[in-house]
Amino acid sequence: MNNKSRLSLLVVQILVVSLMAALFGRLFYLQVAAGPKYRDAALSIQSRDVVAPATRGLIVDGYGVPLAMNKAGLAITIDRVAIDKLDDKGVGVMKRLATLLKLNYGDIYQNTRLCGELPKGEKAGCWQGSRFQPIPITKSADPDIALQIVERSDAFPGVDAQPVAIRSYPSYLDVNAAHVLGYVGPLTESDLLKVNGNQYFRSETIGKTGLEIQYDSFLRGEPGIRTVIVDRKELVTRESQNTQPVAGDHLVTSLDVRLQASAEKALKDAVLRGRANGYTSDSGAAVVMDIKTGRILALASYPTYDPNAWERGLTVQQASDLFSEKKSVPALNRALQGLFAPASTFKAVSVVAAAAAGYDLNATYKCPSEVQVGTRAFQNFDSKNQGSMNMKKALAVSCDTIWYQIAFDEWLRDGGLRPKSEPNDYFFKAAQSFQITQRVGIDLPTESTSRLADRTYKKSWYQQNKDFYCNYKERATKAQQTPFLLQLAAENCVDGDKVRAGDAVNFSIGQGETVVTPLKLTQMYAAIGNGGTIWQAKIARAIVKTDGTVIQTFTPNKLGTLTAAPSTIKFLQVALREVVVSGTGAGAFAGFPIEVSGKTGTGQVFGRNPNGSLKDDTSWFASYAPTKNPRYAVVMMVGQGGFGASTSGVGVRQIYSTLFGVTGNKVVPGAALFPEGKPPTQLPKISPVTKPKEASK
Repeated sequence: MNNKSRLSLLVVQILVVSLMAALFGRLFYLQVAAGPKYRDAALSIQSRDVVAPATRGLIVDGYGVPLAMNKAGLAITIDRVAIDKLDDKGVGVMKRLATLLKLNYGDIYQNTRLCGELPKGEKAGCWQGSRFQPIPITKSADPDIALQIVERSDAFPGVDAQPVAIRSYPSYLDVNAAHVLGYVGPLTESDLLKVNGNQYFRSETIGKTGLEIQYDSFLRGEPGIRTVIVDRKELVTRESQNTQPVAGDHLVTSLDVRLQASAEKALKDAVLRGRANGYTSDSGAAVVMDIKTGRILALASYPTYDPNAWERGLTVQQASDLFSEKKSVPALNRALQGLFAPASTFKAVSVVAAAAAGYDLNATYKCPSEVQVGTRAFQNFDSKNQGSMNMKKALAVSCDTIWYQIAFDEWLRDGGLRPKSEPNDYFFKAAQSFQITQRVGIDLPTESTSRLADRTYKKSWYQQNKDFYCNYKERATKAQQTPFLLQLAAENCVDGDKVRAGDAVNFSIGQGETVVTPLKLTQMYAAIGNGGTIWQAKIARAIVKTDGTVIQTFTPNKLGTLTAAPSTIKFLQVALREVVVSGTGAGAFAGFPIEVSGKTGTGQVFGRNPNGSLKDDTSWFASYAPTKNPRYAVVMMVGQGGFGASTSGVGVRQIYSTLFGVTGNKVVPGAALFPEGKPPTQLPKISPVTKPKEASK
């Protein structure tokens, strides 16, 4: 054998030895090193988890009245795995169920389809859970009907009836509070992807919106798990673990069920009053805040929905209506998600700006019918010439033209369309002092950020929209190509990144591109009322165990302080009282026995409604009370509600009447919600049967 052959044989031997070593190494890894891992995996294939859901914790108001609780129900469920094996995929079963339960077949079909199974745009009411868990058709079945279904298993294969705990929102005093409380629903795939360290089981029900999702980790509790080992025939061979469920903890809030009921009623009344006065009046929001702590005492949004509907089972139409523009999108929490031009309520910011710019707040200024700004005349409200007046009266009667002139002059001093390298920007800085671009930080999900149309915003907006406006004729629809919009597009193409004269004067009266949430405006007026402290909004007060043990308390959080001089804040407080005494708010509060300070706002809105009509003005009233020792801030907004005083101002008066125990024009002794002049500080004893005071009489 020559050397070449020996070398080839050696290479083959080395290769064989290497392969054998790798094989034995891999075998050692699988049998010894990774043995426990694969043993557990094999066991999991043979194991089945039976999950017993925990009793969800209560959500209560400041006196312990349940806002969210639990009750027993009887659920009719469908097993998709079972009915999908039928020749007709369960169509016959679902039709028989529809007849028996007096439901629509289409709703049952839609409710049992996974969201991914349905075409885009037709997913309303789809099942967001797993195919391998029972899908509830109703959770409030009649026991006699449930018995019929169980006894006729041949006619209803894959259908079962079982007792369940239903999340219930009891609606004491007709309280709805859907946008605050939220609702619960089945676990979804997206929920599993964002577990945040929590261990979920597919059969669990978790919070979906509002406080239910914000504090879900406390409220949900720990489900009981019974793990059984089965053989290939799915027969149970033994039990490997059995843990009992641990009930969820309770959430104590700063809400007051009586005040919440009052705010909801006052808001609905205001919307209906706007309609009675000829306005579209399609939506609204109301917020009540403790200005010394930032705690939210009531929060309402209109239109609303029934939070119990998810447990009863939504029809396809109901699910679609929640996000329907024609229905004014009931799912939208306008108090913290809606963005609206603040209108004349924003003049409080302009007072701070004028003082910082050196204007004498006690001097006399002219309030003409219009002010010429470049080539355009900006009119006063109703084009009235109101003569000369001091700044206090200007705020009281809501003169616009004084602010037009001041804002225009300051814009010119800052360089106009060619601004200085470091412009004074008194108006923008005054607004920034109120932290308008920072969220209020309320403990509810999906709060919108209010928008401040300053120089930074204009540059950002221009970068995003320049291409559209510079090619407007090609990009815009025919309906958008009116002479005015074409001219506006041309201007935006040339200098849309600059603060123009019209932008500056509109900014001073709360019009233009600056928009705020009602919650943000509440925070702003609370800061004025308390002397300059900006508080984070908070609803939760404490997490309490079922035995009464306090797990966690939530303390007020100070976010900042207004940069305005104390003398400016004092002047503003005096002027806001004058609004209610002799100004635009006087009619709404005529004869009211509690001193209230506030500001009306009537915001112009550009655009059309779905029916083609022009949008009506936004109605605002922002306030705090009592004037001499402020404790509460109350803000109401009615979308397309018309005048601020006659629509929202009257609604705010209703809320204060409840707060202070006012009937007509008199304070009724002992009728105030908080006899000591402030909300309760001690945590309540929690019981599922606690009732509000009025309900127990």
